[in-house]
Amino acid sequence: MGHWQTRRRRLSAFCSIRHEAYDGRLDKARDYSRRAVESARAAEATEAAALWQANAALREAEFGNDASAQQGIAAALALAPGRDVKILTTLAWARTGDTSRAKAAAERLEKDYADDTMVRFYWLPTIRAAIANRAGHAEEAISFLQAARPYELGLPPQLSVGTLYPVFVRGQTYLLTHDGNLAAAEFHKIIDQSGIVLNFPLGALAHLGLARAYALSGDTAKGKTAYQDFFALWKDADPDIPILKEAKSEYEKLK
Repeated sequence: MGHWQTRRRRLSAFCSIRHEAYDGRLDKARDYSRRAVESARAAEATEAAALWQANAALREAEFGNDASAQQGIAAALALAPGRDVKILTTLAWARTGDTSRAKAAAERLEKDYADDTMVRFYWLPTIRAAIANRAGHAEEAISFLQAARPYELGLPPQLSVGTLYPVFVRGQTYLLTHDGNLAAAEFHKIIDQSGIVLNFPLGALAHLGLARAYALSGDTAKGKTAYQDFFALWKDADPDIPILKEAKSEYEKLK
């Protein structure tokens, strides 16, 4: 198979996985990811297989499946611990609260890729902010994310789509500081930039973030609407996803 055919197949697979994940159909996204990993391994493309696995691990982390995320991280690093895999697994560690591993891995990334702009000013600020949030140091997280502002609307090559991860983590940080208005502004950025984020899962989760922001600021009506928007996006979602269960519980308390 030629280079361009291989690239087209990989992009098609990425789109399929992101589509299922965006809509909350996690089991289908897992199946696509598993097949992508197996296909890449059969073709002896271990780096590609590891990247599929790392993407899956990060998705599990965002959906609240920490144990599955940890398994995926280990599998990805065992396959091929290249730069892109290291970036995504380090972020996944940070998002699951495995801060000791995340800190050590972030330090190695900073040392090994000191001249890499996206590592220094997109991924590392996001990773370090996520670590700070887990430690309850929200103000420190906001400070880290300042470095990402000029780059946060960019397209990180690891995922070929604008994730807006720094924006998403900043929004969550403002939720931790109980500033619903600032949090809402960050989540709105993601929702308003649909042409950048496309069907990356954070695009859907931003609606939940916005709902939480409105609820925190005391605007119950807007909060309910935002929760309903999220539930509409995830109308066919797998019911056992932890973050969906949390959202439904929060919504019930607004009634």
